[in-house]
Amino acid sequence: MTDLSTSSIPRIGDLAPDFDAQTTQGQLKFSDWQKDSWVILFSHPADFTPVCSTELTEFARRNAEFQERNTKLIGLSIDSIHSHLAWRENLKQILGVTIPYPMIADIDMSVAKKFGMLHPNTHATATVRAVFLIDPKRVVRALVYYPMNVGRNVDEIVRLLDGLQCADKHGVACPVNWKKGDKVIVPPPKTEADVEERGRHAEYDRKDFYLNFKTI
Repeated sequence: MTDLSTSSIPRIGDLAPDFDAQTTQGQLKFSDWQKDSWVILFSHPADFTPVCSTELTEFARRNAEFQERNTKLIGLSIDSIHSHLAWRENLKQILGVTIPYPMIADIDMSVAKKFGMLHPNTHATATVRAVFLIDPKRVVRALVYYPMNVGRNVDEIVRLLDGLQCADKHGVACPVNWKKGDKVIVPPPKTEADVEERGRHAEYDRKDFYLNFKTI
């Protein structure tokens, strides 16, 4: 695993870059703040913008769902701490939602560069809508990038988190359109003995020797 400190995008399996930053909840060192939690780190292009306002408040409304999954949320944009605080108060006033998670003020773009959130062909000084799912060992497990003019699907982010946690816990894989509670896929056999072993499990929904489903 590589601890990236350049402007390249961290890849799945890389150690997420560590950083110190000012946030709406005070100065924060990412590795200390994360501790033993999963983290969803997401960026938005700018404060006081319409699409971003809907995203931040939706994450806020569903914060308890992430807490139940031992997951912390943290947002980022290239705006000042004063702008973040003012926007937070504005969202509380106009939409009745309090943002419970920290928002990183990244005026010098140092954190955005570490996570490859700046795409110059889109905008030289605004972050795209990046989402990083980071596990308790600070390893990047998934990343999704959205354009500036299309908001994220929080349902999909929850589904992806559920899938990663399920796969880790049970040593399985999750099929297309999988949702929590659906059948999972048993890892494919690697030896002749594995093929025979799969056939002895009456609880498996067996389609063929390489494709077996089961209920968790």
